[in-house]
Amino acid sequence: MWYMRLPWKWQQWQDYVVRKSIETWVAYQGATPIGYFELEKQPRGNTEIAYFGLVPEFVGQGLGRLLLQDAINKAWDTADNRIWLHTCTLDHANALPNYLNRGFKVFKEEDFEDMIPAEPLQPWEGAAKPT
Repeated sequence: MWYMRLPWKWQQWQDYVVRKSIETWVAYQGATPIGYFELEKQPRGNTEIAYFGLVPEFVGQGLGRLLLQDAINKAWDTADNRIWLHTCTLDHANALPNYLNRGFKVFKEEDFEDMIPAEPLQPWEGAAKPT
């Protein structure tokens, strides 16, 4: 349900990913991508695990635990104060227990409502076309 960036145009993606504060890591099993995480270095020695997820076919195999530990290790390469992340009820049921088991603590809970697209998520217009 990570739909928030779907309206972005190609240039918005380019502008976002070239920022020095952003790192995107992709996990593979053989040549098959199985998941990824995105780290964002922030002021005061903080690093956010901004995005984290597995391809649905690889959920339930213990790979989320391993990938999250990789994300934490990489995040500490850029953080000297804290690592943090958001989660929500749209995340997989294993997400929060995985975070808690890796040492994260609940800092704040809040209610937030948003309109979720009814149609299946698709790539942005022109995504398959070479530039």
